[in-house]
Amino acid sequence: MKILATTLKDAYLLKPNVHFDGRGYFFESYSKKDLLPFVKGEFVQDNQSLSTKKGVLRGLHLQRGVHSQGKLVRVVEGAVDDVIVDVRKGSPTYLRWEKFRLSAENFRMLYVPKGFLHGFVTLTDEVIFAYKVDEYYDRDSEQGVYYADPLFGIDWGVDEPILSDKDRANPLYFDSGIDFTYGGER
Repeated sequence: MKILATTLKDAYLLKPNVHFDGRGYFFESYSKKDLLPFVKGEFVQDNQSLSTKKGVLRGLHLQRGVHSQGKLVRVVEGAVDDVIVDVRKGSPTYLRWEKFRLSAENFRMLYVPKGFLHGFVTLTDEVIFAYKVDEYYDRDSEQGVYYADPLFGIDWGVDEPILSDKDRANPLYFDSGIDFTYGGER
């Protein structure tokens, strides 16, 4: 597996070694020993979502406090543009964002550290999105930021995304009360 640094501190793009033959393919989607130098903590929960239409936008989300989550995300079926935003105060990449194309065809995965907003927009119908997290889901710690916050200026590549009512109502970043402090840790 190739593990590549992104432009954002502590976030990594993973490119697994995929082995093809006449039957199809095989690859390791997760190996603890490969990620040990990069990932702090252990994954405790797997999640999966289905988005049935092209143009579905989910995000920007995170969990705060002791329930904050590091994530390892990938696409099982279809394709997305995945966006992460560093909101760790004191981080050298604070308030910067980066976008990644993740698809069933390119097999790429993304490690999203704690203290990052995360979201994606579907580029195809029938997207299955899967991810591991290093903390359990906690409804009271859930937080979101409006996907089109002008502070970030994210180009999602879609004029009228399909949003949940909850994501449509998310506040702007500086109105959200998100307070992560970067401590230099992964």
